[in-house]
Amino acid sequence: MTVPAFGSVARRRAVSPVARGLAARLRPFAVVALVVPVMGVPLWLVVVTAAKSQGEALSPNLSPPAEWRLWENLAQVWQQGEVPLAFLGSLLVVAPSVLLVLTFGSMASWILARRASRLNAVLYALAISGIVLPPAVVTIVLLLRQLGLAGSPAGMIGVYVGIYLSTVIFFVTGFVRTVPLSLEEAARMDGAGPVRVFCSVILPLLRPVLATATILICLYVWNDVFYAFFVVGGRLDTLPLNLFQVANAGLYLNNWHLIFAYIILMSLPLLIVFAVAQRRIISGITGGAVK
Repeated sequence: MTVPAFGSVARRRAVSPVARGLAARLRPFAVVALVVPVMGVPLWLVVVTAAKSQGEALSPNLSPPAEWRLWENLAQVWQQGEVPLAFLGSLLVVAPSVLLVLTFGSMASWILARRASRLNAVLYALAISGIVLPPAVVTIVLLLRQLGLAGSPAGMIGVYVGIYLSTVIFFVTGFVRTVPLSLEEAARMDGAGPVRVFCSVILPLLRPVLATATILICLYVWNDVFYAFFVVGGRLDTLPLNLFQVANAGLYLNNWHLIFAYIILMSLPLLIVFAVAQRRIISGITGGAVK
């Protein structure tokens, strides 16, 4: 059995910190090199196509336009595509859906996290199973027709709440388990009931993770066209559903510059919300690990 020389071991120990430091310095550049092609190229394609004329945009590519017409195309889409009405329709569906799913999801997560029992373990497994199990669209439509909610905003809101409740429960339950139980016990000793404990103690601590869940659900609901097409059925215009309808009606036939301009207008509200709340989103994702 050969024993390595002391000098070779010392050299390896001396080189390894340098190598680790070099890897740490190169890591951000490697991440940027991976992110730019994945996110930058599609974003550039959308912007340059929306800024082209109809003839230039017939074959979308990454080349810049001969003359930038972005603002003109956005104004044309805003006027001809009924964007304001569709924007109000999206808000009418998104705002109540997010509010209800966050309220019910955070309440259910608090109970599931604090009451450890076999029944609650089974209920938690059933609650988060909606993340991986696809909803039965035909059954949902038939049920809404029986309830008289098919084609109504209330039916669409109920569908979104049922679909995305699993996501909120999955996020919030793990976060609640990191909150010290002594805070709730102190509130109960002061005479606070369950509702007061939840509203005054638990809910303020859930702001970071609820901000993260809000962005995710807003992203899902705001861009949804599949469930809106089957449930609402054209009785209420949302931004994605309106784009689908005007494109099929021939208004934007071969007008790729107008379609991409519509996509920019549809994405702007989410981009603004994400830019404002990005710090809370990051803290919500990592909060459960560092508490």
